[in-house]
Amino acid sequence: MSASAPLICLLTPGHVASTPRLVKEADALVDAGYRVHVVAGRHFEAADPLDDDILGSARWQCTRIDYRGGAGALVRKILRRLSRRLVVRPSLATLGIAARASHAESLHMGAVASRLSARLYVGHCLPALPAAALAATRAHGAYGFDAEDFHDAETQEACVNLVERSIVARLQGGLLKGCGHLTASSPLIGRMYSEIYGVQPRIVLNVFPRSHAPDSPVEPGPISADRPAVAYWFSQTIGPGRGLEGAIHALARVRTPIEIHLRGIPAPGYPEHLTAVARQVGLKRPVRILPPGPPTEMARLAASADLGLSTEERSPLNRDICLTNKVFVYLLAGIPQLLSSTAAQQALAPSLGEAALLADMGDSVAVAARIDGLLSDPVRTSSARMAARELSQRRYCWDVEKSVFLGSIGEIAPLE
Repeated sequence: MSASAPLICLLTPGHVASTPRLVKEADALVDAGYRVHVVAGRHFEAADPLDDDILGSARWQCTRIDYRGGAGALVRKILRRLSRRLVVRPSLATLGIAARASHAESLHMGAVASRLSARLYVGHCLPALPAAALAATRAHGAYGFDAEDFHDAETQEACVNLVERSIVARLQGGLLKGCGHLTASSPLIGRMYSEIYGVQPRIVLNVFPRSHAPDSPVEPGPISADRPAVAYWFSQTIGPGRGLEGAIHALARVRTPIEIHLRGIPAPGYPEHLTAVARQVGLKRPVRILPPGPPTEMARLAASADLGLSTEERSPLNRDICLTNKVFVYLLAGIPQLLSSTAAQQALAPSLGEAALLADMGDSVAVAARIDGLLSDPVRTSSARMAARELSQRRYCWDVEKSVFLGSIGEIAPLE
């Protein structure tokens, strides 16, 4: 890497491990010949080991901003509370007010990043958009944004809370058109940003490098009462609003011996809730909670499962139009998956062919019949696993998708 290569700064208010798209982008930029510096948050102790795993082998630099204490952090939290009162008043809702209202550390993050004098600042997650814009202004650079979610309807709260709606509208309405680089994580999210804000994001899917796949296809073996099929789901947090209750309802009606494994950090009280749901609907085997794993290992950790669960709900709107990383991790793991019939997954399903079962999760009997039809046929199951792996190697991998990202970066910060 040349010392004169353009410096790209990637920003996220969250932990490094919580933003896998940022990590993939940082690695791709280094591979392409750029210098890279990441500015990230640090606020959740349980995520520290996952961050350390990534940063221990990172070929880029990282500055972490700790939100957990100190006089400065306290003052910024107080300013955030005040800003959230002001942002609902159009005459007072400046970009600075909206930025502070979105996250106590947003503008502080931008100030820290500006000292790097980068050619381009790219924000991940909404509070990083004003941080990137502020840093670019101070450093006389350009800024960009990755719309991994449709922030106008990312949560139910964002849809109905006047404060949240005011923040999103002010930040995106005021800053998106100034982005020199703009990406979105699904075609439908990109379409919404185009219709509402008049911008044209490039679509960069939530796919992962081929190097994260198992070295060879995994065959878990015949399903029996002693070796029940594994229906597998993962996320950083195991919590409500992700379709897990519907999955349990369907799995309780599956005739094939099966159990559900969930990997992540459980939200308080949620495992007990799922246990109660499982007991109520008659799920024969207990729900198993697995510890979180390193982002680079997620495909290998999923590879011994029989069925991946991509059971997103249709509300809020963001869930209906997003394509989560688990869809593509299951492909990379070489396992078939169950897709709930969200708008985005319905649009994707034809291209996945036999590697996916698309189903209406509201009809648990029909979903169970489709799962039984797959898992009771070893030939079909083996073919579906092969199809998933082939798709991940040929099309749905970061090795292919990163060319879209790098092409956009190159227009703003070309390499010599």
